[in-house]
Amino acid sequence: MDRFLPAILALHAAATLLMTGLDWFVHAVHYPMFARAASAGDEHYREFQREHLRRTAPLIPPIMLLELTTVVVLLLVVDPPFDRWLAWVGAGLLALVWVATFGGAVPMHHRLERGFDAGAHRWLLRFDLVRALAWTARSGVALLMLMQAMSRSPIEIISGG
Repeated sequence: MDRFLPAILALHAAATLLMTGLDWFVHAVHYPMFARAASAGDEHYREFQREHLRRTAPLIPPIMLLELTTVVVLLLVVDPPFDRWLAWVGAGLLALVWVATFGGAVPMHHRLERGFDAGAHRWLLRFDLVRALAWTARSGVALLMLMQAMSRSPIEIISGG
């Protein structure tokens, strides 16, 4: 596994950075447009919500699963070329993201699929802010792990030295 570690670290950082950017875009641009779509009428809003889910469903889950997989692999590295506590902090932040996603954002999306609900929309924005901040912190952690690993030569990483 050690010889694949540089690629795993790069995939981990790429998935985390991609999710961070996607989530901030959704938080700052797309989710606020839900209220605007609702002002055009309930049927227009429901169509907007269906289209949002149709377009994001094939994109976001695979990236989140890649991120989760690389986190698990990085936690299993015997002699990591980065501070081990960084992997645990990153895993904790990812756990927070998943709890905010499946314990908060997903249920709010289900409520919003039935029609615009201002309270559910406010809660969605709150849960998503938690995710955006956690992913931002994860980006810093992922980049720090990558930078620490890059400070060692590839031979050192592969040989465990």
